[in-house]
Amino acid sequence: MAHITIEYMIMIPILIMQIFLFPYTASWIMNIWVDSRRTLALQDAASHLGSTIQQLYFSLNHVTMSAGTLTYSPGLPPFIENYYYVGNATLRQVLDPPLNSSKVLELTLRLPTTKMMVTTSAVLGPNVLWRESIFMSNSTNACVCAEKFSNGTICLYFGG
Repeated sequence: MAHITIEYMIMIPILIMQIFLFPYTASWIMNIWVDSRRTLALQDAASHLGSTIQQLYFSLNHVTMSAGTLTYSPGLPPFIENYYYVGNATLRQVLDPPLNSSKVLELTLRLPTTKMMVTTSAVLGPNVLWRESIFMSNSTNACVCAEKFSNGTICLYFGG
């Protein structure tokens, strides 16, 4: 009979520990999984938006395209798991301006309520300008706008 008492004395603390340990571990693993899923969805949206901007630029940069304004709705979902996302971009020169080199548009999307943020880049030509603007995913007018001037310069910005 002494062996059964010793077994209970060993097993009861382990069982009590499992009551608290398993839910905590499951919660921790689920939080990691949810964050990874949101990050992946946000990265997908950023890549799609960067590709859209790049395609608009290359379409308007062709010599057969005359001056004008083009507005395109990228077709992104307005929410990622019930969270809206916000985007902004900065344009930077790759090499020295006298070399007439390409420019890179660095696009940043973030979920403000979760502090999650991703970035992507789009390589554009030397005749591009970026107008400071903010992309709001939950806006009904969320779009990318491109304006080609008569001198061949293309100004890109978020509309909405």
